[in-house]
Amino acid sequence: MKSFWKLAAAAAALASALALPSLSAARAPEPKMLQALLSTGETGLDPAVASDLASLSLLENIFDPLLRYDYLARPVKLQANAVRAMPTVDAAGTTWTFQLKPGMLFAPDPAFKDAKREVTAADYVYSLKRLYDPALKSPWLFMFEGKLLGDEVYKKSFSYATEIPGLQAVDRYTLRIRLNKPDPSLLFYMALPATGAVAREVAEAYGSQVGNHPVGSGPFRVAEWKRSDRITLAANRDYHFVFHAGADVAPANKALAAALEGKRLPLVDGVQVKIMEEYQSRVLGFLNGEFDYIEQVPESMREMVLDPASSQPVLRRELARRGMVLSPFPVLQTYYMWMNMEDPLVGGYGKEKVALRRAIALGYNSPEDVALLKKGLALPAQSPLPPNVLGYDPAYRSPIAYNPALARALLDRFGYRLGKDGFRTRPDGSPLLLVMHSESSTVGRLRDELWRKNLNAIGLNVIFRSDKKTEIIKASRLGKVMMFESNWVADFPDGDNFYQLLYGGNAGRANYSRFNLPEFNQRYEKAQQLSDGPERQKLYHEMAQLLHAYNPWVPLTHPISADIRQPWLKNYMRHPVEFTNWRYLDLDLEARQGAAKIAR
Repeated sequence: MKSFWKLAAAAAALASALALPSLSAARAPEPKMLQALLSTGETGLDPAVASDLASLSLLENIFDPLLRYDYLARPVKLQANAVRAMPTVDAAGTTWTFQLKPGMLFAPDPAFKDAKREVTAADYVYSLKRLYDPALKSPWLFMFEGKLLGDEVYKKSFSYATEIPGLQAVDRYTLRIRLNKPDPSLLFYMALPATGAVAREVAEAYGSQVGNHPVGSGPFRVAEWKRSDRITLAANRDYHFVFHAGADVAPANKALAAALEGKRLPLVDGVQVKIMEEYQSRVLGFLNGEFDYIEQVPESMREMVLDPASSQPVLRRELARRGMVLSPFPVLQTYYMWMNMEDPLVGGYGKEKVALRRAIALGYNSPEDVALLKKGLALPAQSPLPPNVLGYDPAYRSPIAYNPALARALLDRFGYRLGKDGFRTRPDGSPLLLVMHSESSTVGRLRDELWRKNLNAIGLNVIFRSDKKTEIIKASRLGKVMMFESNWVADFPDGDNFYQLLYGGNAGRANYSRFNLPEFNQRYEKAQQLSDGPERQKLYHEMAQLLHAYNPWVPLTHPISADIRQPWLKNYMRHPVEFTNWRYLDLDLEARQGAAKIAR
């Protein structure tokens, strides 16, 4: 794509497009352009394909799912979005009916031949069928495969022309979904970007390049795009959503609810998003006023913004005097280091391979990670589940804790002996060299050094192969990565969203470790059919025990995010599940301009 990216030019273009007719002497008002950042580059903007954080953050603003989360409800709660009301379900819990709002429109695109294109129930049928398309290899297929009535036909021979009883457009505005069995997570799925409406004309017009031509019906549309650098979103003024506060607004959020009540979203004219992979550049850009907020301030940069003399996260005095506001936020996120179970060195289910992975887990120094890398803003992970997701057990403790002496003894017992160079060999005497992929960033290098020190301390030699995270993810899905420290942010607040990362059926998709253990798979499949409760909790406990028994993962931490916003940003609140809150935000342009003058 051509590079359009001069910031002033983009703002001027949007100002021209959005200006109302006026007297010749009058000047068009400055557009309200939210300045935001993403920490990694997007892989593509096809909702059926993308699963990385950056792409999902953009997709949830471009495409429109049937449901979304109530912005202010705590605990989190789903609400109607593209439907008139929450869906109805029959007594068996297997037939769901969604009544769409009439008059919703896709963003303009040449594929529509200059006609306004209304969103219909058939668009949601087509969008869900796309998840089954074998050519797309959707990482979201697990949500529906084997669950929709009659969908086994898609596994035998996929065709968009094939109708199934589990997915029907009853009429222009009525969608019916029929399940083989009740699925407690179904409504969560219907709030994900992956289930947003995609127009068939657009998908067919652009074919394999549809991820480079995103056309949705969400609160924003793509105005300009330079891949993995900048993207400008313009407000979709045909967007249908008017904010009304629900009944579950916490007392602390009442003022925010009143400020938003009755307003058509989005409130800003556009969002200018900059990809900032380098940690220092993100923080310096925020401090210089280039971004309206920053979330999850990187560990290595926290001393720039937090008071080092305080035992609690507190802003530096000079930043507080500038009106900046700090909001510590417990993220529904888990950091973990996974190992490829099909790798000839670290993979496999035999005792000597389990011993190697368990020794690696025992050698991980969690207290040092939390204290030094996370600066205290993290909790040690006991299982894949972070606090505040359904299924989390605060009393559960991992049987695998930091114990380098035990790790060394375990390696000795299973034949991983120390060689003359001080590093261990394989049981057959051949060299043992671990290869861990790593992000090419400051924090990536700090993590590398911690892992190097931990592994060297138990006699394991390791080298690091640096690359962009997007490239590592692509290689991981192909099974070409031995080890990598990754993280998962909840798509929906349920334990299923984390345990599916270890389900054998998702190997090559979200299951990067390619863990495929029948005992685990059986429990996962059974748990999927249960709502949150004692029976499912017992299965989750057993699944955690199997994880710790075979060690395809080393669960690391659950971060506590340090989020900071500028004084001119209005209506900001971090949502536990949704990736962005751009459609709710507003700007005090006079305050922003005044701060810029003072800075100069």
